[in-house]
Amino acid sequence: MTTNNLIASSAITASISGQNDHDSALRFITCGSVDDGKSTLIGRLLVDSKSVLQDHLAGVQRAGETDLALLTDGLSAEREQGITIDVAYRYFNTESRKFIIGDAPGHAQYTRNMVTAASQADAAVVLVDATKLDWHSPALALLEQTRRHGLLVHLLRVPSLVFAVNKLDAVQDPALAFKHIRAALLQFAQDAGIAVAATVPVSALKGWNVVERHAGWCGYAGPSLLQLLEQLPSAAAESDLPLALPVQWVEKFSASSDTSQGRRVFWGRVATGSVAPGAAVQIFPSGQAATVAQVLDRVRRPGDVSAGHSAGIVLDREVDVSRGDWIVAAPTPAAASAADGFDAPAPAPAWPAQRELTATVAWMDDEPLVAGRVYWALHGHRWVKAKVQRVVHRLNVHTLAKEPATELAPNAIGHTSLVLQEPLPVAPFGRSRTLGSLILVDTASHRTAAAVLLQA
Repeated sequence: MTTNNLIASSAITASISGQNDHDSALRFITCGSVDDGKSTLIGRLLVDSKSVLQDHLAGVQRAGETDLALLTDGLSAEREQGITIDVAYRYFNTESRKFIIGDAPGHAQYTRNMVTAASQADAAVVLVDATKLDWHSPALALLEQTRRHGLLVHLLRVPSLVFAVNKLDAVQDPALAFKHIRAALLQFAQDAGIAVAATVPVSALKGWNVVERHAGWCGYAGPSLLQLLEQLPSAAAESDLPLALPVQWVEKFSASSDTSQGRRVFWGRVATGSVAPGAAVQIFPSGQAATVAQVLDRVRRPGDVSAGHSAGIVLDREVDVSRGDWIVAAPTPAAASAADGFDAPAPAPAWPAQRELTATVAWMDDEPLVAGRVYWALHGHRWVKAKVQRVVHRLNVHTLAKEPATELAPNAIGHTSLVLQEPLPVAPFGRSRTLGSLILVDTASHRTAAAVLLQA
C-alpha cells in the first residue's frame, strides 16, 4: 500500500469515531491466513443479509455457480490470482445495526494492508481454515499467519477479537475438529494475553452459522457470527483525556464571518478529550497560548465537539498555526511547594513532548530494520525524521518469547528505541491509540515501513 493511501485511510494517525454502545455502526475486519475463506465469508454475510443487488450477484457467476469472494475482490489482479491484495471495504446493515467490513489480505507480503485495516477496527474476525490443520491432534499447531494476525490485532488494541473456524463442513468429524482447534486457539490467546470474545464454527461456503444459526452443529450452542457481531461494542472515543487535535487544514479568513468571527479556522478531528469555547489551549510546537473563542462542528454549527468528531477551532487571537501543528490542552498548574520561599513548580503539560521513544514495531518493509537507519515519521499530520537507535528484541510468533535481535525481518514484531529530529506530543499507546502511534516511511521509496506503538 502506498503512503498516500495509508494516510487517507489509516487510524494509525486518526482517531476512531463512534460511541461505546450497540446502536452505532460496527467497523470490523476479517483476517487470518491466506485462503482461509475471508472474502467468501464477507460475500456470504452480504448475500444472506440481502445486501447485494441482483444484477451485482449475477456478475459474480462462474460456471453457473456464485463465487462469493468476487463480491469483495475487486482488483483485476485479485480476480486473476484468486487472492486478496488490498483492503476492500463493504457496507451493510441489519434491522438492529449497521456494519463496515474490511476484508484484509492474508498473504504475509500484504501485512501492511492488514495493519491499516486493523488500526481502524472495533472488532476483528480471525478466520481459521480447519482443513489446513492436523485437527485429529489435541496438540495441533496453528498457522504462523493466524498467530501473527492475532498478535497484531491485540497490539493494535482492537476491542473485540472473534475466532471463526471455517470449512468444518469439509472435514470428516466437524465436532472433534472444532473441539481441538478451539482449544489450540484459546491456549494461544491465553499465552499471549489476548481476550477472545467468542470462537464460532462456520461454513462460509454453505452459510452455516454465518447469518443464521445451524443449531447443534459441532456441539456449538451459541449465536451465529452475525448475531454475535450485532452485540459487540464499538470502540470508545478517548473523550476522558485532555484535549489534543492535529490540525489538518487552515481555513483562511472565511467569508462566513458570522461563524468564524473573521479569524482563521483550524480544522481537524479531535483525537482526545473535547473542545469548547473558553478552553485554554497551547499550540505545538510553537508553545503559544490562546483561548478557544468558538468551536464549529463538521457542518459549521457552533457547539462543543468531543473526541472522534471533526471540529473547526477559532482562537481569541491570531497565532501562527499550520497543518501538522497540534492544538492541545494548556498546561495544568502544578501544586505550589508547601515550604516558604520556594517558587511554584512549572505548569505540567497535558501531553509532554518527547524526542526519545521506546516502541513496539510491526515491521512491514521488504528490507530489514537495522539500527542507524533514518525514516520519515508521521504523527497526526506532522512529518519528522526518525532514527532507529537500537533494536532491543523481536517477538517469536510461535513461542511468544522475546528474543535478542539486532534487526527485524519483514513482518516481524519487535521492540526498538527511536530518536526524533524534533519532539512530538505523545503518550503510551495503552493510554491513547492516536497520540501513542505513528508510522515510519522509507525516505527513498516512500513506502510505509512500520506501524509504531509507543510504550511508557
